[in-house]
Amino acid sequence: MSLDTPVIWHNPRCTKSRQTLALMEQKGISPRIRLYLEDAPSEAEIREVVERLGLDSARDLMRVKEAEYKQLGLDKVENEDKLVAAMAQTPKLIERPVVIKGERAVIGRPPEDVLDIL
Repeated sequence: MSLDTPVIWHNPRCTKSRQTLALMEQKGISPRIRLYLEDAPSEAEIREVVERLGLDSARDLMRVKEAEYKQLGLDKVENEDKLVAAMAQTPKLIERPVVIKGERAVIGRPPEDVLDIL
């Protein structure tokens, strides 16, 4: 598999994730599928994706409406390392889908946004 092969952090139960994967396949792109809920990204991988996405904060990669976000009191956490650690420990908190290609990444919301890096 080429280094230019895109990777999708995919949740098959998520409509946007399924739509993003289908759009990529319609365009003839066969990404490497990472079922990130089963194969959770490490803290280093999450930091790298936050940087590739150009986000100001790891919180911008988080699903802030998830019950776990509130249960863990993450709305009160300002420490970036703690936010990243929470996503690594509870990958359900990671916004989906994330598509990574080379030095760039994009969140597929809406799915068409991924076309910018492919």
